[in-house]
Amino acid sequence: MLSVTDINVYYGAIHALKGVSFHVEEGEIVSLIGANGAGKTTAMHTVSGLLRSRTGDIRFLGQSIAKTEPHKIVRMGLAQVPEGRRVFASLTVEENLEMGAFIRSAKDKAGIAEDLEMVFARFPRLKERRRQQAGTLSGGEQQMLAIGRALMSRPKMLLLDEPSMGLSPILVQEIFDCIRNVNKGGTTVLLVEQNAKMALSVSSRAYVLETGVNVLEGKAGDLLDNEQVRRAYLGA
Repeated sequence: MLSVTDINVYYGAIHALKGVSFHVEEGEIVSLIGANGAGKTTAMHTVSGLLRSRTGDIRFLGQSIAKTEPHKIVRMGLAQVPEGRRVFASLTVEENLEMGAFIRSAKDKAGIAEDLEMVFARFPRLKERRRQQAGTLSGGEQQMLAIGRALMSRPKMLLLDEPSMGLSPILVQEIFDCIRNVNKGGTTVLLVEQNAKMALSVSSRAYVLETGVNVLEGKAGDLLDNEQVRRAYLGA
């Protein structure tokens, strides 16, 4: 479904990604794990079109998107939930969700209303707070809102950037349960996450990045048992 081949990304003179390659099959949850500064978010931003690679290619559903503008990538079915949630703080919960449907035709009011109820069914707390300003929500509720907003575009693949950041352990578990449910509902997921244990617990496969280089890849269960991964990322 997604194929990233030999991408090299720079911030000025800094070589942030060095020949990174990975792929995601339809129906999978695939994680990119690694320490801060490993290049995980850079890789995700390059996939979603926010950054450009100097070399290599990125293909989604067989079509190259390496030079495609971000809003057109969303229209193709690839939606990103950014690090830090980035909700529209002064808008209500419902207005934030409606913003997620910006690519859809104004004629599709019935479909948008149906999807709004789908998000509320998935996240009952958002329904309770539908008229509340998003900036007044807790961190966990804002993360639910950010995921719900992305789902309103009806994505084929969801890109999740550090969804557990700043959340309590109970809320982290809740968010990861939500990720599993979204995937079971038919949405493929690419997950960037510093909490390696949680990421590997929900993933089919994973890639380990270190200072912009892909150093390990494999089935999530195998990586959980890998001594190098356990020592470096799992505190074992």
